[in-house]
Amino acid sequence: MFTYHCLNPIAEVGLSRFSSDYAHIDEPEKAEAILVRSASLHGKEFGEHLLSIARAGAGVNNIPLDECASKGIVVFNTPGANANGVKELVIAGMLLASRDIIGGVDWVHDHEEDGNIAGAAEKAKAAFAGREIEGKKLGVIGLGAIGVLVANAATHLGMDVYGYDPYVSVDSAWRLSRSIHHATTLDELYKECDYISVHVPALESTIGMIDKNAISLMKKDVVVLNFSRDTLVNGEDMVDALVAGKVKHYVTDFPIPGIAGVKGAIVIPHLGASTEESEDNCAKMAVKQTIDYLENGNIKNSVNYPDCDMGRRGEHVRIALLHENIPNMLGRFTKILGDHCINIADLANKSKGGYAYTLMDVDSDISEEVIDQLRSVECVKKVRVLR
Repeated sequence: MFTYHCLNPIAEVGLSRFSSDYAHIDEPEKAEAILVRSASLHGKEFGEHLLSIARAGAGVNNIPLDECASKGIVVFNTPGANANGVKELVIAGMLLASRDIIGGVDWVHDHEEDGNIAGAAEKAKAAFAGREIEGKKLGVIGLGAIGVLVANAATHLGMDVYGYDPYVSVDSAWRLSRSIHHATTLDELYKECDYISVHVPALESTIGMIDKNAISLMKKDVVVLNFSRDTLVNGEDMVDALVAGKVKHYVTDFPIPGIAGVKGAIVIPHLGASTEESEDNCAKMAVKQTIDYLENGNIKNSVNYPDCDMGRRGEHVRIALLHENIPNMLGRFTKILGDHCINIADLANKSKGGYAYTLMDVDSDISEEVIDQLRSVECVKKVRVLR
């Protein structure tokens, strides 16, 4: 029997995938698996039984990844599960920034009791005129699950799309429309495009990437869209650019002090993944990954340990070892098993940054003595035996 706890409401369509071998418990400190959406885990104590944390969403800023890795807790996210919902909101953001729809709707609301509202609207509507996005240039920074969908959708709307991603995956490259221009540098994209949409994770190299230097290269009246992370844009520099009229609109899904209320800023209350379909998809993926890890030891879409898949566990006993990525760890493990005449039927060893993961199928059961010896190896964080 496995135990799990939900720190946030998780869609039932996902939780229903847990079989009778899983029990939901109310005490997170006793759970073997935690499912979470936006609840912060920073500063929280983790129970000794905790094996995994699954974030039903892409961002993991609310989870202390290094601390979890150091304790042998695998953290999953669900990349791509909410991609379509975010894509649709990005397209909506472009339209809101191109046509003063918000201003027009507000005008109607303010004049709702005017008996001649139709006639008055004909006179007032010139103030809300805008431009069409067809034929305009869109720059997409980051061609992952969401960036590819945004780029492809924009081409169908008649936009001239430029994409920039020096680390684009093979899968993303296959899904990218052939009509999209490959921007070789960010400077090229900044100078060429009327609209710029950023879709990269918040890393040391990307935080604050849209700053006054980047903005200085952009066209006057450019529209910047940020539906990825608020920290990708330097807030003070963006406010200065809006006030100066360099940036026509900054469309963001992150309401933060300093941006909300600034003329030209269109601030949405973090609705990117707030669709029934996105929440369902994230829940299903989070549960699926949790089950596969608990039952088979397989890791997919982890953000602090490497992906590793040896398929469904069969008749063999499977040993899963989470450890630091240092030389000769594999040799130490195999020596312990060899000293006890335990034959290894299959083995996989993967690394990611400072941590690594080793899966081994063995032909016979292993004793507590062997398990204790594996746990005692320096830099081992957690040992699991799946029978």
